[in-house]
Amino acid sequence: MALLLSLLTALVVFGCGPAPSLGCDLPQNHTLASGKTVDLLSRMQRLPTFFCVNDRKDFRFPQEMVDGSQLQKAQAIAFLNEMLQQIFELFHTKDSFAAWNTTRLHQLLNGVPKQQEDLETCFMQAMEEEKSVLPIEAPEVAVKEYFEGIRSYLKEKEYSDCAWEVVRVEIRRSFSSSTTLQERLRRKDGDMSSS
Repeated sequence: MALLLSLLTALVVFGCGPAPSLGCDLPQNHTLASGKTVDLLSRMQRLPTFFCVNDRKDFRFPQEMVDGSQLQKAQAIAFLNEMLQQIFELFHTKDSFAAWNTTRLHQLLNGVPKQQEDLETCFMQAMEEEKSVLPIEAPEVAVKEYFEGIRSYLKEKEYSDCAWEVVRVEIRRSFSSSTTLQERLRRKDGDMSSS
């Protein structure tokens, strides 16, 4: 319940408009926490991936959002936050608790809101600095559509062990890819502060 409350608090803060700027350096511990999430998703494996080769699917991760430089800083942060939010919601279900080791699942669910908190200050400052030329919703919509495809797949496969394994591998891959975007934000902040 405390997790849900802190997550809701973070979402309310995101929707309340600009706050006083406290600086926008993504802390090193945010990058480390993201790496731990990727590692934890690896350790959650219950089946050898090759058992589920016939269940594989292309979920169409919006890779162009991560690779390109088309996103403004606020959009990139909104993208990362929505990734974390959707991961939390996907793994915070009764079907997920039935599929995974609960200790590792709790570790994953406890880490996600902390990472969202790290993004909060940067989001507010980026919104203030950029006056958001492009809509913030575009990256969020792309992530929501991606996760909707994952949810449909799980439902279609009746939340089988192989379906969850395919999803675990997909989420690990896509989240790992999104850490590239996080690192780009950190470097951009470092370049701006050194100039």
